[in-house]
Amino acid sequence: MRQIIFLLSAIMVLVSGLFRCTNRNIETSNFEQIYEAEGVPVRTVQVAPQPFETEISFNSVLSGIQESSAFAKIADKVEKVYVKVGDYVQKEAVLLTFPTDNPTANYYQAKVSLENSKATFERMENLYKSGGISLQELDNARAAFEVAKANWDAARQTVKVTAPIRGYVTKVNVHESDNVIPGTELFMISRIDKMKAKVWISEKEIVDIKKGAPAFAIWNNVEFEGKVVQVDLAMNQRLKAFQAVVEFENPENRLRCGLTIEVKIKAYRNPRAIVVERKNLLKDRHQFYVYLAKDGFAERIAVTPGRQQGTMVEITQGLSPGDLLITEGQMHLEPGTKIREITEVGDHQSPLTTIYRQ
Repeated sequence: MRQIIFLLSAIMVLVSGLFRCTNRNIETSNFEQIYEAEGVPVRTVQVAPQPFETEISFNSVLSGIQESSAFAKIADKVEKVYVKVGDYVQKEAVLLTFPTDNPTANYYQAKVSLENSKATFERMENLYKSGGISLQELDNARAAFEVAKANWDAARQTVKVTAPIRGYVTKVNVHESDNVIPGTELFMISRIDKMKAKVWISEKEIVDIKKGAPAFAIWNNVEFEGKVVQVDLAMNQRLKAFQAVVEFENPENRLRCGLTIEVKIKAYRNPRAIVVERKNLLKDRHQFYVYLAKDGFAERIAVTPGRQQGTMVEITQGLSPGDLLITEGQMHLEPGTKIREITEVGDHQSPLTTIYRQ
C-alpha cells in the first residue's frame, strides 16, 4: 500500500513539474512574440551636459599652521613654569626658568662681561671723538662689546626659556622641580587660527591635484574649508607617493593639533560634462558601449569613459547632448533591435518592471 502511495506521489510531482516547464516555455514564447511585434520595452533618458567633479579622500593628522618647540640647553632642575596648555603667548615671552647659578650657563659671568664691555666701548667712543685713539681701536672695542652682548643673550636664553613664535601653548612636557637634560623638549607653541595636514598622493592621482585646489577637513561630521598650498614636484622614493600640504580655516579654534581627520580634495571639475551611471555602461572584449534609442530601434555606440565619482562616469567620446540613452532593458538588446519606450504614470509601475519580475 505504501509503495502505491509513493508511486502516485512521484507521478504527481512529475506532472506538476512538466506543467510548470510548459507554462514557462509558453510565457517565454509569448514574450518573444510581443518583443518581435511591439518592440523590447526600454526606458530612456535624454543626454544633457551637467556639472561633474571628482574628489580624492585621505586620512591625515592635523597640526598648527606654525609650530615650534623649545628645548633645554643645560642639565638642571626646572625652577618655574609660567604657562599652561591653552595659554596664548607672544614671541620671546618668558615661559620657563632654570636657576641662574648653574655653572654651565655662565649667567653671571656673561652679565659682568657685558657691563664691562659696554663701559669700555663708551669710553673709547668719547676718546675717539676727541682724537685720543684711532678708528681701529674704536672698532676693536665695538667688536668686544657685540661679542659680550651675544654671550649674554645666549646665557639669558639658557636659563630663561622664551617662546620662539607667537601662538597657543599646545604642549608642556615638564613641571616645576623636574630634572631635565640637554635636548629635552620643554613645550610647543602653535598657531592654530589655521591648521594644516599632509597627505600622500599616488602617481595616478597627482595629475589632478594642483596648488590652490579646494579642500575640506571633516571631523565629527563637521566640514572645515581649506585649500592645497603645496604639491611636491618630486616623488618620495620610500613611499612612492607625492606629498601635498593642505591648510584649513579653524573658526573658534575648534580643531586641535593631533586630531585624525578625513581630507577631501576637489581634484577635477567639468561644468558641462556628459555623465552616465555606471550600470548603463556595458563592455565587451574590446570596448565600452551603450545603447541609444533611434527611430524606434536600438543603436549600439562605442564610448570612451573618463573619470569616475561614485556611481557616475564621465564620457569623453561617443555621446552628444540630445542622444536618447537607454537606461533599462539593455540586456535584451542587440544592434538594430526594435524597441518600445516605456514611461511611468503616477505611482504605478510600468510593464517593464513587471517583465523583469517574470
